[in-house]
Amino acid sequence: MISRRTLLALPFAAACTRPQDGFRGYAFIANQEGEAVAAVDLGVLAVARHIPLQGAPSHVIAAAQRSLVYVLTPETASVHEIQIDNLRLSRKLTVASQAITMELSTDEKSLYVLAREPRALISVALDTFKIDWKLQLPDEPVGMAVSPERNTAAVTSARAVHLVDLTAHRLSPPLGQGDYGPIQFLKDGKTLVAANRGERLLSVYSVAAQRLISHLPVSVRPDQFCFSRDGGQLFVTGEGMDAVVVAWGLFSTPEVGDTVLAGHAPGAMDVSKDLLFVASPQSGDVSILSIASRKVIAIVPVGSDPGFIRVTPDDQYALILNRKSGDVAILSVPAITKKKNRYKTAALLTVIPVGSRPVSAAVRAV
Repeated sequence: MISRRTLLALPFAAACTRPQDGFRGYAFIANQEGEAVAAVDLGVLAVARHIPLQGAPSHVIAAAQRSLVYVLTPETASVHEIQIDNLRLSRKLTVASQAITMELSTDEKSLYVLAREPRALISVALDTFKIDWKLQLPDEPVGMAVSPERNTAAVTSARAVHLVDLTAHRLSPPLGQGDYGPIQFLKDGKTLVAANRGERLLSVYSVAAQRLISHLPVSVRPDQFCFSRDGGQLFVTGEGMDAVVVAWGLFSTPEVGDTVLAGHAPGAMDVSKDLLFVASPQSGDVSILSIASRKVIAIVPVGSDPGFIRVTPDDQYALILNRKSGDVAILSVPAITKKKNRYKTAALLTVIPVGSRPVSAAVRAV
């Protein structure tokens, strides 16, 4: 690990490698303990504004069709709306007593909030910014996903996984039983992958038939998911090994392939077109894998307790949120592919202080 002082000096050493034109847009970063969102201008790599909230944010979503960003504060179960054009809070809605997470509908007309108290899936109409409907859930929920192609969602709990008909506001019978965590639809919306943490399985379901396709045993507890851009590969990290498990054939015949050693207690992930970025919170670095070869091609020290990664849509930057040091490390994605020595830090462009315990980020072009 390199010191924070060394990290802060690296932008000057790496300035000659910085592209002439930065990404035209913002990274909206949720600072959990700071109870605020930092809007980072990615064109100049600097904080443009801190936007205070009443509550500790955990999740940020940037709309593509609206010039708006949505932020969830779970302890107050409130959704906060931020206008991108002036970087100011515009509306706030409290939907329950406690919430867990939220997802945007594919048409961006609704925002779905998964609530813990009361146990419910809540739909917020974004035009009016009012609650549209609520669906009571049988168990305390853990996670959710919204299908990209169908009017369907999925909800997991420590006991089961269910599909949700978003038109009829109806819950399906349990597709499977177990201690479920992350869940995700494939890009075609026809297949659902759920992480059975208790059994260390990836459970793959047919959405139309509402039946199991296969159980895929994995060597780690499946705590975190990340899909390749084409949706053909699923990367899994979790307790059990210092490795990333790779599953493929998800559109046809799902199977678990490689288990790639990567970092120490790897956690959060994100992808560019060609690379997989994997954070190691304990060692303070990011392992970077070639998706084609499934080999580690670089290891970059980034800061203290990296816990979230977001790659910009143009594959120019990888943003690494460091929870303990309260900053975001920005890596040059093109520079990584040119590196020959995996232990050099030339890919690290800068480190920007953003607030207390940054935990989530959304990137939006302008």
